Amino acid sequence: MAGHSKWANIQHRKGRQDAVRSKLFSRLSKEIAIAAKLGGPDPDANPRLRLAIANAKGQSMPKDNIQRAIDKASGGDGDAYEDIRYEGFGPAGIGVIVEVSTDNRNRAAAEVRTAFAKNGGNMGETGSVAFMFDNVGEIRYPLSKADDDTMMEAAIEAGAEDVSSEEGDDENEGQHVIFTAREDLMDVVSSLSAQFEDPASAKIIWKPQNLIDVPGDKVPTLMKMMEALEDCDDVQNVYANFDISDEDMANLG
Repeated sequence: MAGHSKWANIQHRKGRQDAVRSKLFSRLSKEIAIAAKLGGPDPDANPRLRLAIANAKGQSMPKDNIQRAIDKASGGDGDAYEDIRYEGFGPAGIGVIVEVSTDNRNRAAAEVRTAFAKNGGNMGETGSVAFMFDNVGEIRYPLSKADDDTMMEAAIEAGAEDVSSEEGDDENEGQHVIFTAREDLMDVVSSLSAQFEDPASAKIIWKPQNLIDVPGDKVPTLMKMMEALEDCDDVQNVYANFDISDEDMANLG
């Protein structure tokens, strides 16, 4: 997940953290409301809602915000959203998956297509990119929660498939990254939460099978494309299989 992790660091360096966090809370509220509307307001009987709440708690979203999103949906308020996955290619031929929750399919498609087209990319057919990724569960904990051996032992015991650690920097703490089979995510989250409290994030992701090195001259265009996609109101998640050298990362900073 080098591409996704480096993208998060780039957003921080560019001073976008406040905007990113604001949009994160908006996305979390939207996901909670959609889950509650589709499967009911009881997390015990609604796996999608249970996961959305766990992810919101991991991002320190206030309990009042979580409950407000559930109440709004269960009260019949709010628009009817549908989930759509778009696939495409970016600079240097990287694969990109864009997950959207929208009440207007035409608007969402136009915004995503424009973000690709104006920044060196192009939309592809469904399935043109997804085969390069694995759809799996991902759980993240700060490195301060446990040492590597303790976290790995607990995660494997809980049913995880793989555990790795990402180093931090001067502004961001590193994280333990735990991968699970899609269907095992909530069981592993429940087990680890009992030992380490709620994770920083817990979600179903598209994990790249391999990463594509992006040459330095294409990095700025790639970053503009990623930023444009993230800024689309209907977009919930963006996944890509790029890697950027430390030297080019420093130049962006």
